[in-house]
Amino acid sequence: MTLQAHSISATSAVAALQRNRVDHVVTVPDWVQLSLHSRLEKGIPGIRLINCSNENQTVTVAAGLTLGGKRPLLMMQNQGLYNCVNTLRAVCMDAHIPMVFMVGQFGREYENFGKPSTESRRTMVRIMEPVLNALSLPFYCLDSDQDLTRMDQAYEQAQTQKTAVILLVSAPMAWN
Repeated sequence: MTLQAHSISATSAVAALQRNRVDHVVTVPDWVQLSLHSRLEKGIPGIRLINCSNENQTVTVAAGLTLGGKRPLLMMQNQGLYNCVNTLRAVCMDAHIPMVFMVGQFGREYENFGKPSTESRRTMVRIMEPVLNALSLPFYCLDSDQDLTRMDQAYEQAQTQKTAVILLVSAPMAWN
């Protein structure tokens, strides 16, 4: 397995953001999605990048944007999602504010690409999907550019179900 066979390109990710009318990306920078962060920092017309100091802050800032009629995407790594579960619960699950998260699976081993993440040796990767299932949070795995259509589904599902939908980015994003 090569990394490129299981990678999303920053260019394709930006196109998916634009297709989904994302106007803000609220983030704590994530190594897995570093190439997308770099593209956003250079400026993408119509998309404002907001860097936060922690993941709880990303949820509350994005909630304010959503309530104000904006369409944010939250970006963080798996460890950060674990960190903000209580805020996510309060804002998305209890207050029913719909949001879409892109979560990098930091720590995933190269030999685990193409296999279920639940077979990872690393706890933070292995338990992510079971934790999301336990929380009854819908999620989609993004393993390639073709999977970015799941972002369309995620926004629709978040709006329909009035909750959070998680997009798990399986491998470091490509720089093209």
